[in-house]
Amino acid sequence: MVSTTGNERRGFLAVALAGALLMGCSGGDDAGQQQAQSAAPPPTKAQVMEMAKRDIELDKSYPAMLRSDHDVTVAARVSGMLEERHFEPGQRVEKGQTLYTIEPEVYEAIVRQREADLASARANAELAQANANRYQRLLKQNSVSVQQRDQALADLKVARANVAQAQAALDSARIDLDYTTIEAPTSGMISLSEVNLGNLVNDGTELATITPLDPLEVRFQLPQEEAFQLRRQRQENDQQTITANLQIPGSPKDSLTGRIQFLGSRVDENTSTVQANAFFDNPDGFYLPGQFVRVKLEGLKRYDVYAVPEIAVTQGLMGPQVYVLSKENKVRTRTVQLGDTAGAWMIVKSGLDTGDRVVVSDIGNLSPGAVVEPQPFDGKAEAVPGARDAPPAAQQTSSAEPSSSTRQAKQASGA
Repeated sequence: MVSTTGNERRGFLAVALAGALLMGCSGGDDAGQQQAQSAAPPPTKAQVMEMAKRDIELDKSYPAMLRSDHDVTVAARVSGMLEERHFEPGQRVEKGQTLYTIEPEVYEAIVRQREADLASARANAELAQANANRYQRLLKQNSVSVQQRDQALADLKVARANVAQAQAALDSARIDLDYTTIEAPTSGMISLSEVNLGNLVNDGTELATITPLDPLEVRFQLPQEEAFQLRRQRQENDQQTITANLQIPGSPKDSLTGRIQFLGSRVDENTSTVQANAFFDNPDGFYLPGQFVRVKLEGLKRYDVYAVPEIAVTQGLMGPQVYVLSKENKVRTRTVQLGDTAGAWMIVKSGLDTGDRVVVSDIGNLSPGAVVEPQPFDGKAEAVPGARDAPPAAQQTSSAEPSSSTRQAKQASGA
């Protein structure tokens, strides 16, 4: 029987202990790997759109001021005492409405006098006609001379001229009589009266001002690029789809819909803008010239452009950026150059190409390198959760979402 020394026993124990330690370490590494794998977050579900060029409608608004360049000054056309005023200052008057009366009795008397003068002239003309006829017969009988006949014919011509003169004087007197009743030459809002009743007015005395309120005009300035796009669309016979809406801050009424009538043919070298104007029907006279407004053009289009929902754009260290997916569905940042805003859409001038896949939802929960499980995008940018025009329920932020400052920090670090 072989005896075992103390040293050998200690060697066996050391080998056994080392084996146990190795087995324990190996088991710990496997458990750690399993725990790490179980702690890895699952792919984030997010809506993804594939880029392709499109025609997109956008709305534009510009500051302006209401105008009415057709003011009419009401003035006296005859002299006399201002007897009556038939309106209240500041009210709306209609074309043909009586405004003032200026001492008509004087001009009625003048008309009667001119009528009498005309009757007398006609009587003299009849007598001259009778004499001319008689002298013509007597000349045939050699009872009068040719000179006497010629004198009778001349008297007849003078009498007829007197009739015409008297008729003209009567017509003038009747016109002056009509001018004693001053009527509104146009419809609109009338100002305060410049002359009080009882005062003597002369031909040309200004009495009031009428400001037409329907339609009203606005003039506004378009940046030259936008004016170019608008001109292009109008030349393509698509101007019928472009409407101008009048928006007045604080107005209790709905905005007015008008029409663009003029688009300038040159660029202002000082402002790099092009002038345009539009007219708006204002039948009830609710809006007034001088009010500051905004003119919103609807129906404008941009052709063959890339566009993404506004919610998909974030701000990075290099400027605006979007999240795009790689072939492995990993998030990558892409710096872009933005153009116009079209409702819930943003036009992208550069930075994206056809076929790029852009993440359009749950942007606040993403960071570069994260894996995304793509979900279909229905093309409705305003319906994306968090979009500016999304329903209220879609805009609410849950308690599990990171704060805006946290999202901004995450986006900046991932740019």
